Parts: sequence; C-alpha cells; structure tokens
Amino acid sequence: MKIPLFRRSKSDTVMGLRIQEPRPTWLAACWVLIYLALPVLLLGTLVDLLIQAVTGYCSGFWCYL
Repeated sequence: MKIPLFRRSKSDTVMGLRIQEPRPTWLAACWVLIYLALPVLLLGTLVDLLIQAVTGYCSGFWCYL
C-alpha cells in the first residue's frame, strides 16, 4: 500500500467559509535562507580563511573584487 507524501485533504470549512490551502510565503523563503544559505556561506568563508592561512593564497570570490 502506497502512502502519498504530500496528501491533499478535502477543503475544510469553518463557519461556512473555506480555509485556504497553505502556500509558500516570503517569510518562509527568508527562514530557508537563514537556515540553509547562511551556514553554507559561513562554512565556505571559514574554509577560505583556513586555505589562506596555510597557503597564503586567497581563493574566495571576494578576493577577485
């Protein structure tokens, strides 16, 4: 028996009004950036600093600006 991962329920009503389905928002996009993009950026910065400390060569994007 296959269980769907994202199951759509029938439209719910409260006091006769239909509840809107959840949708992505700008706030959700900001949280995704904070939780995913920011740690990757910080890790890349730390790796670049380590490479620069060991070899003396800057390999980061900001070195070319």
